[in-house]
Amino acid sequence: MSSSSSNALLPPASMASRTLNIEAGPALDNKEEELEEDDPFDITNTKNASVETLKRWRDGDGLQNPAIQDNLKNIDHWNITNVCDHLIGATVKPPTPTGEYAIGLEQLVSMSRDHNSSALQQYGGASILGDEDDILKRRNAFGSNTYPRKKARSFLRFLWEAWQDLTLIILIIAAAASLALGMKTEGIKEGWYDGGSIAFAVFLVIIVTAISDYRQSLQFQNLNEEKRNIQIEVMRGGRMVKISIFDIVVGDVVPLRIGDQVPADGILISGHSLATDESSMTGESKIVHKDQKAPFLMSGCKVADGVGTMLVTGVGINTEWGLLMASISEDTGEETPLQVRLNGVATFIGIVGLVVAFSVLAVLLARYFTGNTRNSNGTVQFHKGETSISQIVDDIIKIVTIAVTIVVVAVPEGLPLAVTLTYKVLLSKNKSIKTFDQVRRLSACETMGSATTICSDKTGTLTLNQMTVVEAYIGRQRLDPPDDSSKLHTRISSLLFTGIAQNTQGNVFEPKDGGAVEISGSPTEKAILSWAVKLGMKFEAMKSESTVLQVFPFNSEKKRGGVALKVDSEAYIHWKGAAEILLASCTKYMDLNGQLQSIDGEKEFCKEAIDDMAARSLRCVAIAYRPFDVEKIPADTESLDKWVLPEDDLVLIGIVGIKDPCRPGVKDAVKVCIEAGVKVRMVTGDNIQTAKAIALECGILSSDADASESNIIEGKVFRALSEGEREQVAKRITVMGRSSPSDKLLLVQALRKGGDVVAVTGDGTNDAPALHEADIGLAMGIQGTEVAKESSDIIILDDNFASVVKVVRWGRSVYANIQKFIQFQLTVNVAALIINVVAAVSSGDVPLNAVQLLWVNLIMDTLGALALATEPPTDHLMHRTPVGRREPLITNIMWRNLIVQALYQVGVLLVLNFAGRTILGLNDETRERANEVKNTVIFNTFVFCQIFNEFNARKPDEMNVFTGVTKNYLFMGIIGITLVLQVIIIQFLGKFTSTVRLSWELWLVSIAIGLISWPLAVVGKLIPVPETPLAKYFIRPFQRLRTARSA
Repeated sequence: MSSSSSNALLPPASMASRTLNIEAGPALDNKEEELEEDDPFDITNTKNASVETLKRWRDGDGLQNPAIQDNLKNIDHWNITNVCDHLIGATVKPPTPTGEYAIGLEQLVSMSRDHNSSALQQYGGASILGDEDDILKRRNAFGSNTYPRKKARSFLRFLWEAWQDLTLIILIIAAAASLALGMKTEGIKEGWYDGGSIAFAVFLVIIVTAISDYRQSLQFQNLNEEKRNIQIEVMRGGRMVKISIFDIVVGDVVPLRIGDQVPADGILISGHSLATDESSMTGESKIVHKDQKAPFLMSGCKVADGVGTMLVTGVGINTEWGLLMASISEDTGEETPLQVRLNGVATFIGIVGLVVAFSVLAVLLARYFTGNTRNSNGTVQFHKGETSISQIVDDIIKIVTIAVTIVVVAVPEGLPLAVTLTYKVLLSKNKSIKTFDQVRRLSACETMGSATTICSDKTGTLTLNQMTVVEAYIGRQRLDPPDDSSKLHTRISSLLFTGIAQNTQGNVFEPKDGGAVEISGSPTEKAILSWAVKLGMKFEAMKSESTVLQVFPFNSEKKRGGVALKVDSEAYIHWKGAAEILLASCTKYMDLNGQLQSIDGEKEFCKEAIDDMAARSLRCVAIAYRPFDVEKIPADTESLDKWVLPEDDLVLIGIVGIKDPCRPGVKDAVKVCIEAGVKVRMVTGDNIQTAKAIALECGILSSDADASESNIIEGKVFRALSEGEREQVAKRITVMGRSSPSDKLLLVQALRKGGDVVAVTGDGTNDAPALHEADIGLAMGIQGTEVAKESSDIIILDDNFASVVKVVRWGRSVYANIQKFIQFQLTVNVAALIINVVAAVSSGDVPLNAVQLLWVNLIMDTLGALALATEPPTDHLMHRTPVGRREPLITNIMWRNLIVQALYQVGVLLVLNFAGRTILGLNDETRERANEVKNTVIFNTFVFCQIFNEFNARKPDEMNVFTGVTKNYLFMGIIGITLVLQVIIIQFLGKFTSTVRLSWELWLVSIAIGLISWPLAVVGKLIPVPETPLAKYFIRPFQRLRTARSA
């Protein structure tokens, strides 16, 4: 495998020095023969050809050389060596070398895109990659496996979108009108303060919104980039290495298995029953079989069946997939269900605010034109027939500004922003989540907060996936130790090693320098290969002594995999799979002397051995074979590909017990789930006894008493039940053994119909339906196939169950943080609206002006969302029951807290508004000065009420709201920034905010009033609340009315 021969993809002996372009490939020789422009079969220039020309080319017939095709038909089974020999020996003269290789980029791209076998034969065969220098040269010559991305929206675009909010546009108009009014009445020097302040506040809101949306866009881009960065295995220098899909180069040899994504354009160089789903490229869901007649593989397609090995011939933009992906602009503005709900809440609150604002506008206009509105000095503003039109317009603009400001404070723009900020922390700041989980769909995090059950795989998720053969039986004799080869007869060794070496997708690499043997493959295959190597198996030698006729890849439905081999003049079919299933197909066994014996009297012994190993949580795998008449083997390739390997009359060679220890900490993680009200179910393809033993070890089953028939079931038993029976049984199932992917799907469907919110883990291609059907699909990042990952919502990068629990914690944290912010937000909304409405209706003026309310809006929307939505998850979240699928966002506890705080704030501030001059000792001041001080105290007190209430919002259902507050540096920082800015606003920016400097006594008054919200919150939490959501009490009358009408 590590040797190479001179051919199209290797540099010729003499290389001309020339400049190479990494993306475009080697420069073409000026003396290159030119083809006629109107030639429909001009493959050299297809990259620049018209669509019509390409269509004529691709629809053309007679392009393939019959002699070469006959030559290809004679190749029974492809491998790298004979492909090279046959293709290099073609009679067609190869083209003149171009660049550093005997084939140019344009010719290679045309051959791959047009699936041109003639060109493939003309250019020669395949090669194996050399060293790092060779890889770099190939990347320079044929391009990298990347494609240009469409340019993302710029920050200016987000600015443009942010200012188009209708409320902000109205405020901008109001700011312009106020600016003109101020300059007209007070002159340019003093008159720009009000209008300028509103404009600055609006500008600040636009900037903050644009920055938030822009950073969210970048976060989604990073998320999509992580999705695309698939890790794959390639063969380089005779060994399997794992690389990023972006690092593949032309000439790489890539093994393909069921569920894999074809990483680049290429040709099949060996394979059995290989079929691909090309619907992503052709739009047709037809499965296309690949063989020597149709060897071309298209990037982006999925392997639907079989196994194979491909040689990469096109990467990146030089593939149809690359061109397609380069032309697609991905939507990075995914809106999650929770954001949709919050947008609905925000819209509803905004409508209420709009109605209130129009009502206030109507009342203020009525008061104004009836002469009930007075200036700060006590004079009446409007006198019929005396007040000028210009003055009326100025006064109306002020009234409209007040109404618009009420709309601003009523519309909670921070609700959807809070979700965005929560996810930002989830995806970027929290290292544990970023390291162990890859979120493919943000909505899954929300749903995880509602998960009531987790259906988990066993292998690799609950266990370490580090498998070792710890027990072995040859025939009915136990090997002790299991790698003791001294007792094995040469015939047994030969059959055993041949079956293991050929019936595997793994590989054994033995360095020539005598270093440690490197074994690759699935964990089960690695364990068996390691065991065989210890017994003395020479992997390459065993593979060379036999010829593979047909392969039946391991099937999760049948729990076995097989291979048909020809050894000299004899044929054998080797099987490997689940011990008790394979044992049922055996009629004989081979004893230690290499003699065949009837298994009838020994089956009970074998079953007991299997049960004993399974009870000790060992995975039991049987290895068997059967001789086959060579004359009955299909002679032609087409019949051979369709040949179904016989599964009966087998000879048992041996049974191995493979230990896969439980992951450290998995028992604690399961315990956390149980305490959180989330039921953990194990769904595995392993033996029911093995599953039971692991479930007891992991804590899924608490004791042997729990391991009853009602809790443990086999997949075939569950499958045989009726739909109604499955729904009833599914609730009780804790462990399902010997399950197929279809059994897992049936279980998910039954649980969901029963009202459960189901999370499912999966790794195989056949798990895709269950992953898609579940509320949350969790694919395994290490063992998972690309098909499984594509069907999932979250990828568990370390395949660890503890990482699943982390997602549950974060899912609950998302909901909890949003609820905290809603409580804080609505308290401010209710208080600000009531204060301004009551004051406006009663006195014709409002204590909180436009600039002040915009500052409050900034506190409660942006800074409030940033402070509360970024609270990290706590252990307290996992001591609650799951959030119901239809549970209202605003719970009864939140309503209680909200009403208590809002009533307190409204009551205190209205008292200050109507009796503030007396309470604050301002009777000796002029009316204008007293009103300025009173309104400043009201504004200052209102802000401090929000600052102190922000602490209350952290823990809606806990008495101690200060737990962990000093560890949340962002929260403390925002509180500090808000305090500093408030001091600056009051003490130094009075002309902009229409405030005056306050004495230290009045500062203490403001702080003291705000501080009372802390003990008030403790008292409020002593008030009991009903379990039935308040919304249902309001809905019931309408439901009764609807029922009465329908009756």
